[in-house]
Amino acid sequence: MIILANTTDIHINGPSAVAIGKFDGVHKGHQMLLEQVIKYKEKGYQAVAFTFDPSPAVFFSGGKEKVLLTREEKREWLESMGIDVLIEYPMNRNTADILPEIFIKEVLVERLHTKVLVAGEDISYGKKGAGDLSLLQSLSKEFGYEVNVIEKLRYDEKIISSTLIRDSVLEGNMEYVGRLLGTPYSLRGVVSHGSNKGTGFHMPTANLIPSEDKLLPPFGVYFSKVRVDGCEYAAITNIGMKPTVSDKPVVGVETFLYNYSGDLYGKKIEVYLLQFLRPEQKFETVELLIRQLEQDKRKGQEYHFGGRY
Repeated sequence: MIILANTTDIHINGPSAVAIGKFDGVHKGHQMLLEQVIKYKEKGYQAVAFTFDPSPAVFFSGGKEKVLLTREEKREWLESMGIDVLIEYPMNRNTADILPEIFIKEVLVERLHTKVLVAGEDISYGKKGAGDLSLLQSLSKEFGYEVNVIEKLRYDEKIISSTLIRDSVLEGNMEYVGRLLGTPYSLRGVVSHGSNKGTGFHMPTANLIPSEDKLLPPFGVYFSKVRVDGCEYAAITNIGMKPTVSDKPVVGVETFLYNYSGDLYGKKIEVYLLQFLRPEQKFETVELLIRQLEQDKRKGQEYHFGGRY
């Protein structure tokens, strides 16, 4: 996959099918839209995902937003789906002020050679977000492209959106999040050396430091699974700051893998959060913590293996 980032000087040779969106989370609705773009590869079109960086919402608010997918994760997701070109178009004062008609003509038509634009009903672009679906459709014959409109996907009578997923993550409703995404919510990273206290508790754990911009669910313990070296392992995961054994304000993700033997240090793993078990808490003694960890481990056995593994 070709990535065009940090520049407005973007050009694509040959016809393309383009999807415009934020693609935070690449949820089921995004997947449906992107799958339509990818279908046009059969006609010799390049499949293009067009995003703004930062997103308009972040740019105009002047703040920072926790994301469902980090930049690296989003890139890997889109590549795995079959996208040929990812455009991370810079959002700044100049690009924010471009008129919608000029964006269509100069960016979509002249630079990307767009022949098909796959869009949601609420697409917006151009100065003050004034560009909409109606404008795209009205200019399609003049500029020689077609517009493929994708209706909003619903689950449980609610429109699937990044906002709905983000709210559900913050509530710790990971089962629901998994249904909206089509896959469990995950955290990726390289296993680093932790305090090694888990080894003393007879529960050695893989330690990750999550990306600062990654949206995390409530601190606590989760039933999970881990993918490493192409294999998946049942697991339980603690997200938080380990208040019983540490006074450092560092958020960590510690995961115990069932049926795994070997050294995970330095390996890239992906932790899928399946279901919330309990909130993080501070125990009066380490002994009480160890007792709770054993209970967590048994509940994980019941969840994954019916109590046996």
